[in-house]
Amino acid sequence: MNQLGMLIDVSHAGDQTFWDIIKTTTKPIIASHSSVYSLVPHRRNLKDDQIKAIAKNGGVIQVNFNPGFIDSSFGKKETAFLKKYSAEYDSLMKSGMLEWYSMDYLYKKYAAETNTMRPPLSMLIDHIEYIIKLVGVDYVGLGSDFDGINVTPQQLDDVTTYPFITKALVEKGYSKKDIDKILGGNFLRVLKANEAK
Repeated sequence: MNQLGMLIDVSHAGDQTFWDIIKTTTKPIIASHSSVYSLVPHRRNLKDDQIKAIAKNGGVIQVNFNPGFIDSSFGKKETAFLKKYSAEYDSLMKSGMLEWYSMDYLYKKYAAETNTMRPPLSMLIDHIEYIIKLVGVDYVGLGSDFDGINVTPQQLDDVTTYPFITKALVEKGYSKKDIDKILGGNFLRVLKANEAK
């Protein structure tokens, strides 16, 4: 992959695979949609030693907007929601609708209720800031996962709402240069570093 100019993505890799990649790669890697394990101990989130390893490698961690990855209370809320509508959910599944689409249907049908489950934007910013405080601003970006999640944090309905992230970072006191890195500059640096020579 290094020779072909392909980015190596560790977001779905297990721990052993992650460390094998770190030992093997000669170019910076990405975690395209992972958040911080120390804040929310989800198996898909990155532990501190992994975040440090990606930074040492020159890679970038693109934080995931999945509420279950950024809000430790979301799992219980989601379980209660699906239990409440279990008969309807089972009916959708029996009709041949896939799990993701069945859940998406219910979340949209009961949008007002779903909205109460959405974590605040500040929780996403907490994950960004955690990475910055741990390893620096050069190793964090945005990995929304809009195409793979049913529920998003408050204010982040789609890519047109990214200015809310910018506003939150400005309010936190980050410079334009650092915000540019977070919003895509870090990813572009890694992408360029992986181009086949």
